Amino acid sequence: MPTRIARATLLAAAMLTIMAAAIIAPSLPAMTKVFPGSDVLVRLALTVTSLAIAMSAPVAGTVADRLGRRPLLVGSLVLYALAGTAGYFVDDLYVLLATRALLGAAVGGIMTAVSAMITDWFEGPRRASFLGLQQAFASLGGVIFLPLAGLLAAVDWKAPFWIYAFAAVIVPFALLAVPERPRTGGEVTVSPESEHQKRILGIYALALVATLVFYMAPAQLPFLLADFGVGPALTGAVVAGSTVTGVIGALAFPVTRNRLNPTMITTASVLALGAGWVLIGTAGNVALIVIGLLVGGAGVGLVVPNLNLRLADLAHPARRGRVLSGLVAGIFLGQFLSPLAVHPLVQTIGIADAFTYSGAALAVAAVGSAFVTTKERTVR
Repeated sequence: MPTRIARATLLAAAMLTIMAAAIIAPSLPAMTKVFPGSDVLVRLALTVTSLAIAMSAPVAGTVADRLGRRPLLVGSLVLYALAGTAGYFVDDLYVLLATRALLGAAVGGIMTAVSAMITDWFEGPRRASFLGLQQAFASLGGVIFLPLAGLLAAVDWKAPFWIYAFAAVIVPFALLAVPERPRTGGEVTVSPESEHQKRILGIYALALVATLVFYMAPAQLPFLLADFGVGPALTGAVVAGSTVTGVIGALAFPVTRNRLNPTMITTASVLALGAGWVLIGTAGNVALIVIGLLVGGAGVGLVVPNLNLRLADLAHPARRGRVLSGLVAGIFLGQFLSPLAVHPLVQTIGIADAFTYSGAALAVAAVGSAFVTTKERTVR
């Protein structure tokens, strides 16, 4: 059993991941003024990080399996601190984009290393419980860092880049307290991975689509809130609403898993995300937008540990880092594609209706997929 300090180190590292790119979300409106005529590139500063994570995660998975989890974690934390804070010092938008890409490579390494260590260290209910904690702390990072970023952005749009320095605090603990050890307990017998490829790819696809819709919150919501007269500080707090219930949903995952099968958990989670986004799109005030974020965030808090656990069960231990890195790639590819996929919709029908139709489509797809899956099992 890893020590408390080792477990706390992994959870602290998890806080740096899911919403890492979104830390600069409250600064986006100001950035469009600093870099006039570069609206698309400014939004790219938010999402290029996600593309870099998606591209680097498979490499990180290979490193995790061949060289070890701890070297990957330590190196990624150092790169995270350096590349993240570098954004404060640069004045060229293209150089800023380069530092954001390096930050993405660091996040991909951290997420892959943390997930692989958790599934190495724990089995059964304890694995489910700690994967829930991992997602809870990832969401908690948004609860803490996004409002802080909003406050800092109200002072100077560059100030939120200093938040990334938190990774440097974790490095000594990762070096001294986190062991490089095999899984505790006996080996779990799994079928050859080739038999599970279809299910693994399906999980990746689901993660991509759900994240694409969810990431409309940091990418599009600041502009919707600006129409309501909301400033940067309050924008950071409102966007963080999606991560508040994400914490609750993730903490509830172990109990939920004991009562519902994985398919039912996935359906309920995606349905909640869709319903929340419909509420945002039809909201007539900021309070209803916050409620929609809370509902959608709860769904995300449940679905990510559920998919992580399913992949851990399907993957052979020798390839677990690579299989789990595919989920990281799917999640962050969805983040990157979100502004690109949603932008034409926003240009055509507006931000509010884009939330409405995206949420409705996601909810219908969740129910339809569950129906088909249930029917297939009945036939078998």
